[in-house]
Amino acid sequence: MDNIFDKFKLTGQTAVITGGAGLLGKQFCRTLAQAGAQVVVADLNLAAAKQLADALQEEGYPALGVGVDVTSPESVQELVKATLQSFRRLDILVCSAAMDPKFDSSHAGQHRNTFEDYPLEAWKQALDVNLTGMFLSAQAAVKPMLEQDHGVIINICSTYGLVGPDQRIYEKPGQPRSYKPVFYSVTKAGVLGLTRYLATYYAGKNIRVNALTPGGVYHGHDEIFTQNYSARTVLGRMANEDEMNGALLFLASEASSYMTGANLVVDGGWTAW
Repeated sequence: MDNIFDKFKLTGQTAVITGGAGLLGKQFCRTLAQAGAQVVVADLNLAAAKQLADALQEEGYPALGVGVDVTSPESVQELVKATLQSFRRLDILVCSAAMDPKFDSSHAGQHRNTFEDYPLEAWKQALDVNLTGMFLSAQAAVKPMLEQDHGVIINICSTYGLVGPDQRIYEKPGQPRSYKPVFYSVTKAGVLGLTRYLATYYAGKNIRVNALTPGGVYHGHDEIFTQNYSARTVLGRMANEDEMNGALLFLASEASSYMTGANLVVDGGWTAW
C-alpha cells in the first residue's frame, strides 16, 4: 500500500481557480499551492488576483494572477491560454466564481426584493455568472485535460442547492424583511446537474468531476444572523474560512480517485436535520 499522504500531493500539476480572489477562493488557491500545484488565481478583479498570486510567489509557490469574466467565452479561453503559456498544462479546475448575496457587513441592504418583485435582469445576470460561467470554464479547461488524458473539475455548490433557504434566519426585529434571493438556490441546484452531466459525459476519459457543497462561512456577520444560522446546524456554529480546504484538496487529489459525479457536503450538519 502506498503512503496515504502521497495521494494528497499535487506536485507538477496546474490548478486554475475561478473566483480565486474571493473568500473561499483565496483559501483554495493557498491550499492547492501548499499541496504542490502551480496555481492560477483567476478573478474578475485582476488587481486582487495579481495581489494574491504575488503573495503566493513571495512564499515560494508558483502562481499566476489572471483577470477573467466567466460569462465571456473569449475571456475564459484567454485564461486557459495564459495558463498553458505559463505552466504548459491544466490539471485541476475549481469553479468558485459566483454571485452570492451574503449577509455579512459588506452586503448590507442588498436583500429586500421579494420573489414577486425580483428583477428579471438580476435573475439573468445570476444565471450568466453562476451557471453559464461554470459551463464556459469547464468547456475551455477540458480541452487540454483531454489531450493530457487527465483532469479534475470541482464545482462549488451550496447547501441551498440541496434544500430551500430558511428565510427565517434573515429576520431582524424592527427591520424590513430580508430574503436570500431565488437565483441562488436555482443556480446552485443547477451546479449539481452540470456536475453529474460532465462526470458521465467524460466516462472513460480519465476526467473526474465532483461538487463541493460548503455551509455558511463566518465573515464578519452580525450577532443576530450568526446566532440564527448557528442554531440551524448540528455543530452549533458557522464554518471557519479554512474548513473547506481539506475537502477541496481531497477532491482535487488522487485521494478521491474513485469518486466522480458526487457531491461532498461540508455544512456542519445543516442538511442532516
